[in-house]
Parts: sequence; structure tokens; C-alpha cells
Amino acid sequence: MVWSTLLAWLLSASLLWAPAPAIALSDAQQLVVEAWRLVNQSYVEPQRFEAVRWRRLRQKALERSIVSSDDAYAAIEAMLAPLGDPYTRLLRPEDYANLRSSTQGSVTGVGLQIGLRDGDQRVVVIAPLDDSPAAEAALASGMELLAVDGQPTASLGLEGTAAALRGSAGSQVLLQVAREGQPQEVALERRQVNLRPVRSRRLRLEGHTVGYLRITQFAEPVPEQVHQALTDLVDQDIEGLILDLRNNSGGLVSAGLAVANQLLDSRPIVETEDRNGLSSPVRSGPGELFDGPMITLVNGGTASASEILAGALQDNGRSELAGSRTFGKGLIQSLLSLGDSSGLAVTVARYLTPSGRDIQNQGIEPDDPLAPPEPLNPGGDSDAWLDQASDLLLKQLTPAQAPA
Repeated sequence: MVWSTLLAWLLSASLLWAPAPAIALSDAQQLVVEAWRLVNQSYVEPQRFEAVRWRRLRQKALERSIVSSDDAYAAIEAMLAPLGDPYTRLLRPEDYANLRSSTQGSVTGVGLQIGLRDGDQRVVVIAPLDDSPAAEAALASGMELLAVDGQPTASLGLEGTAAALRGSAGSQVLLQVAREGQPQEVALERRQVNLRPVRSRRLRLEGHTVGYLRITQFAEPVPEQVHQALTDLVDQDIEGLILDLRNNSGGLVSAGLAVANQLLDSRPIVETEDRNGLSSPVRSGPGELFDGPMITLVNGGTASASEILAGALQDNGRSELAGSRTFGKGLIQSLLSLGDSSGLAVTVARYLTPSGRDIQNQGIEPDDPLAPPEPLNPGGDSDAWLDQASDLLLKQLTPAQAPA
């Protein structure tokens, strides 16, 4: 009797002491866990995790009531916020689809590329897209975007502002911008904007034939389009080339590297530093599509992948840069899918120019600063900077005569 009583007590005690079964996570909660995992394994500054108590942030996110995708998205955004990196962010399904479509070469909206001004995190214009509503309204690089449809951008944040700018073709959006320091309202009509990221033509300069090549974004089709444009220009016996990277806010780093490969012969293009501090230098292959004199135009809207290209051309002595200081975005993001049509943009590396310059928040100073005012229609009629770049190229094509 005593043994049976003891056995019964031991059995009941073992049940009490048995570990609680793992609670299965819902699909919405799994999104939070997956977002945490992707950032944890790829973010460029893992030392930040200890400072923000990264594991605790995951736990706090899962302690929220998460019964829908929207609940999960809000939890992920709250989890990422303490990292203090505006470029590492959640992309809700519509945002993810729009960003992916922009890398294909088209976008619906007002054609405004925006970024954050370091220090105060204000939303500013990087550049308007060519032939877009924003360009037609003369919105220029460096302008501060104060509000969208009455919503302050300070509360919307970068991604929220971008989402507010997008909408169906034909719909209206009211922007408040700071133009020359004064608040001003601008009404724009959204429409489908064909990015046409590569444009080229021949120019005649005082008896010389030169090529003009403008790249407005590094989308997937760009390397092949640049290859075709350069081939066509070379077939027309150009003697020099003006490469226009003004208002090119970047895009796919791989596309920028592919274009650099076409203009540099066995030269260093860029050096990337990953989360472990390991450097990975990237060099161009042998040969180049055009090896003649070059001038490259840049401005405050030249950012990210286009700065990689500009820095490589300048550091290798392949092309002088003319214009104004570039934007200064020296961080590289990867797009990662969360599996439910949403995704993440995660900062995975920083880059240095071939000479070792870190341009984050600093930009690249041109060899030949051009006088303001800056033209609002790069490559169009009355583009004074293109005229000045042409003069600089002519000096290379017509060496000064030695005194008798």
C-alpha cells in the first residue's frame, strides 16, 4: 500500500515537473520570427544588437497581440526601430511590389526619390525622375518634404512617406515642401512613369563627334541597355564621352558594377566591408567598350550605386567628375522576402571607393565644380552644365598648343 501510494505521488510529481509543451506559433507570429532571423544573420553591424538588446526585442514583439498580418507588420516595425537605421526596414506587400517593379524599369506615382538627411532625419528629395510629375513641378535635390496630404513626414517616416506618395494613376496628392526655406504646397497627379533609365545620343562639338550617355537608375535592364548604347556610339566613331549620372539615386548595385565593368579595363571598382569587417574588393574584367576621353556629370542626386561608379571612374583616373558633391550613401541593402508578399530591406555592407574613401554622409567632391544654378532638366534644352561638361571634354580632345 505504501509503495502504491509513493508510486502514485511520483507519477503525479513527474507530470507537474515535466517541461511545458512548446506553443505553436501562428503564421502571423512566424513572420516576426522570420524577420528577426533574417536581420540577425545579415545586418552589417551586429555589435548594435547588444546595445539594443536584440533578443529581448524579439520577445517583446511576440508578447504583443498578433492575430493578423498587419499586427505582425506593426510588431516588426517596432522591433527594427531601435536599430536606428532607416534603410533597414519592413516593406509591406504593396511597398515590396513597388520597389521590385522599380528595379524592372517602371513605377506608378509622382516620380520622387527621397531619402533622410542625417542628423535630424528629415525627409528630403534625392532627385525627381525624368519626365515625371515631380520633375515637371521643378522639385529639386535637397528640398525638404514636410508633409504628404496633410500628414507630416516626421511622423510618417521614410517608408511611410514613400507609401503616401504612391497611388493609382490619375489620383491627386498634395505635397508641402520647403522651397528656398519657405513652405509651399504643390499638387501633383500620379501617373505611370516609364523610367527609361538609359538614354544616349551623338553631339557635335566644334568639329568633334562625342557621345552623350545618361543613366537615371540602375535597374535590371540597364547593363544590357548601356552595352547597346555604347556599342552604337562607338560604331558612330565618337571621340569622347559625357556620362551623365545626375539624379541617379542608385538601384541595384550589381547593375552599377556591370556598367563599371564596361568602362574600366582590369581596374578596381569598389571594396565592400561585411558584418565581420572582411573586405571584398571587386575588379573589372579585361577590356572596355570605350577607352577614349570622358567627363562624368554628378550632383546631389547622385547616390549609392551611381556613387560607386563615379568613385571608381575618379579614383582610377578614367574620368574627371564635374558638377556638385554627390549625396553620400555608402551603405548597401539586400531585399529579402518574408514569404507572404512582404519583405525586408536590410543593410548588409558598406562600401569604399578604390582609394579607400568611405563616402557615407560625405559624398564625392567633383574634380570640376560647376557654377549654380543647377539645371532642372538634365540633358534637356538649355542645360548649362552639359555645355560646361562639353567644354571640359573639348579641352581633352584639343590639347593646348605648345608655345613657339
